[in-house]
Amino acid sequence: MRPHDAVTPSAAPSVTAPAAPPGSIGLEQAEAALVEHYPRLVRIAYLVLPPSLGRNRRVLSAHALVQRSLPRGRGGRPAAIPAQASPPAQASQSTQASRPGPGHGPGYAYVREQVLRQALDAGLPLKRPALPRRAQLPPLLPQVWGLRMFPRSGGADELALDQRLSALSGPARAAYVLRCLERLSDTEVRRTLTACDAADPHAALAEANAMAALETAEGRGDSAVLLESPEFDPCSLQVRPTDLMRRRQHLKAALLGTAAAAVCAALLGLPDDGRGPDGAAAPPYARHPAAEAALDPAKLTKAADASWRRASRLDYSVWPARGALTGDRELLRRALAVWARPGGAVQVSATPGTPAGPPMGAPQLLYAGEVDQARVVLLYDGLRVVRYAEPKDGAGGSGAAAALDLARTDAASAGALVVGRSDGNVRYLTAPWVRGTAVRDLLKPSGGASALPVGEDGVTAPVPSPAAARECRSWEALELTEDDAVGRRAGSGTAAVRTVTDLGELTPARLTSGKPGAPQDPAAAGTTARQAWARTACLLPGMRAHGVRGVRLWEYARQPLPEGDGTAAWLCTRAETWRGAGGRVLAQIQAPGVPEGAPGAVAARAEDSPACGEREPRVLAGVLWKSRAGHWYVLAAGSEEFASVGASGGVTGSAKGRLLAVKAGQGARAELTGRLKDGTRVDGLR
Repeated sequence: MRPHDAVTPSAAPSVTAPAAPPGSIGLEQAEAALVEHYPRLVRIAYLVLPPSLGRNRRVLSAHALVQRSLPRGRGGRPAAIPAQASPPAQASQSTQASRPGPGHGPGYAYVREQVLRQALDAGLPLKRPALPRRAQLPPLLPQVWGLRMFPRSGGADELALDQRLSALSGPARAAYVLRCLERLSDTEVRRTLTACDAADPHAALAEANAMAALETAEGRGDSAVLLESPEFDPCSLQVRPTDLMRRRQHLKAALLGTAAAAVCAALLGLPDDGRGPDGAAAPPYARHPAAEAALDPAKLTKAADASWRRASRLDYSVWPARGALTGDRELLRRALAVWARPGGAVQVSATPGTPAGPPMGAPQLLYAGEVDQARVVLLYDGLRVVRYAEPKDGAGGSGAAAALDLARTDAASAGALVVGRSDGNVRYLTAPWVRGTAVRDLLKPSGGASALPVGEDGVTAPVPSPAAARECRSWEALELTEDDAVGRRAGSGTAAVRTVTDLGELTPARLTSGKPGAPQDPAAAGTTARQAWARTACLLPGMRAHGVRGVRLWEYARQPLPEGDGTAAWLCTRAETWRGAGGRVLAQIQAPGVPEGAPGAVAARAEDSPACGEREPRVLAGVLWKSRAGHWYVLAAGSEEFASVGASGGVTGSAKGRLLAVKAGQGARAELTGRLKDGTRVDGLR
């Protein structure tokens, strides 16, 4: 990938050709225009393509449209391309004198017209039974595997312009680009749109002019300058990886499927022993009694509405079946069949450690209904919750665009389930014993919680999902207030509050505070706990898509800082997984004098470590810290089990007790060790 300042793809083509004579243009002339002005043509395609495609798809599609904008020659001879009609000489001269954009080169005008035509086709809705146009399909070339690509981020003005462009129709976006980026007159814009077979060029131009007039009235920046910014440059890109965990899961699933297919092929090839073509094998899968029950929607189990009040344990087995489509047998049949035999077009995901096989028997129906633009079914088999989703306007029987999500569960997670995601928001299906739902921004500890509406079917209103946000500007957590009867059964006598958050999986992760073995909900832990979570929430993205069932935050030490710079808090954040192993531990120091919500400094990270857990609650971590006067220190703190702490290597020092502060030089590195009160030597968390 080249540096952005190496070239200027947004610069206008520097060659101004005279008006094309009547006749035709050679293929070589159009090819030369495409090569010379390739960055600008790709920018035009990117701006006109529908924003609903997403930035990665728009980048690849923009390059694909430009690269296939030349006609093919026949018989080894160059093709003749119809020349573009030129405006009258007088009008052309006056226009050229008033704009700095590209001239009337016939080759460039022809290629630009082909690019616009394809970009407008890409925004047309798919209609059946007509075959889709090539531009409506994902590009065959170019393709990039394992990476997501998008232009460099611009400022607030570019973002606002991108939002305004997304509100325009496809022809209006094309008119706006031709008018502001290409600096064409209204007559030339209408002529170009007409040549591209755009719908109602006059209305499109009027829509673009109205937006330009509004920008002028509001005193916004120069549109041409904004359109030439890196925000809209598909030739100068940033890259990020795709979902690494999901790729690994798909690879494992593919290997397992290949192995299973090989075993089946070997079994089918065994010689006949006279007992029929299948030998001693049972009848086909669907005829096995347990498998047949698992695929029959009439045999789905359903809990009674009030069964949770009499149950000895509150988990998903006492959730009643809710939703408007619980009687839709065809939908339920598709959901069960896809669970048992997901096709190649089904997007399957499972939390790490969750088996992805079919149910052992008839599962329990939790929900079936419409959520946003999808039909959703939630099922439970005693170990896993499964979410099946298909588009409302699609053919669910074909499996097109269907999704299947599987997640491990237990009684502690039975407060809510993710039932739908769209447009960066998430909706939850709450437990029947939840009597109140609210949303709290963890980054604002002094703020209150906002009530969240819940429908009669138990589905909440949409909540911004922190798992889908690109920047940590807020972190919306869901507070679930349980029925008083649940509190009385637990011995508290009052309604309990559970705080959960979306980490990109089917079951939200529960957030708690306090020592291992004695967790508290942040809503009830007090102001100090909420302030600690405010400086920890933005560190949670490192725990997404990892099978996390809960995250606990524990302030294990407080340390007076050298030179009277205040008191710092040492905290340990532990994420527990459904499979037991693979827990993630993060130690941080939160120094005073920083803005509200600013994340703490990470001192150490560890994966699959028992530290800071119920089995081994001890933890020791250190960090290189700079005082306000500019002096450097190695600070370290251990939990209350430590009797002494020492540093060696680049910095040497020791202290009795669990706190250490030793002067050091900038960039110094030290190895931490500690002694427990029983004499056991423990290394610092890495």
